Amino acid sequence: MAAAVIEAKDLSLTFQTADSPVYALSKVNLTVEDGDFVSFIGPSGCGKTTLLRVIADLEQATSGSITVNGLTPQQARLARAYGYVFQAPGLFPWRTVEKNVALPLEIMGLGDAAERVKRNLELVNLAGFEKKFPWQLSGGMQQRVSIARALAFDPKLLLMDEPFGALDEIVRDKLNQQLLDLWARTRKTVVFVTHSIPEAVFLSTKIVVMSPRPGRIIDVIETGLPRDRTLDFREAPEFLKLAHRVREGLKAGHSYED
Repeated sequence: MAAAVIEAKDLSLTFQTADSPVYALSKVNLTVEDGDFVSFIGPSGCGKTTLLRVIADLEQATSGSITVNGLTPQQARLARAYGYVFQAPGLFPWRTVEKNVALPLEIMGLGDAAERVKRNLELVNLAGFEKKFPWQLSGGMQQRVSIARALAFDPKLLLMDEPFGALDEIVRDKLNQQLLDLWARTRKTVVFVTHSIPEAVFLSTKIVVMSPRPGRIIDVIETGLPRDRTLDFREAPEFLKLAHRVREGLKAGHSYED
């Protein structure tokens, strides 16, 4: 059995507001193993991004426990245990592509920055674009730069919060395939937030289906899919069966709230 990279036990989070408490997460139990590609899927407001932010120590749980590589989220953050890709690329427009990718290396004072930048731009198929500025790139290319930046210091864990949600379907499909290829080459552990059932099924080794607020895990689906799948696989019976199970889980979660 692979080592646990993330281990959450009875994890809950409540936001205190002026009017009333907001129960964002409730009794979440989850294990993410080394090399997994795990997708969180559920309706808007179900706590997908909140759970990702707890893993990244951007939010703190109210109760329960969570470890990242055996450390607390704060310790993991300080140890640079993960890279984080946000919904928007978040690139600095006055910095070139290579300077954007190099930014974490500059902050951390790591050497060999030029070689690391070169290697990671090659990983996301952007070799030759080093001197371009973000405004000279398409939305999909900008998001690939943000992925290269998150990988710049070679973290074992990559956290991705709906990185392709704002892109059109054709670009999204291409980036899904490229991300799958990147994951296969690097053997990183990936935790990915999405609203898209086809995206979750295509990318994942494990799909975590979440209910409306308060966010609970209502199903964890082991896909058992081969690593070398292509976009054509989305028409295969196994794919359609998995997509149906995810859809039924989402429907069941809504009926619980009703």
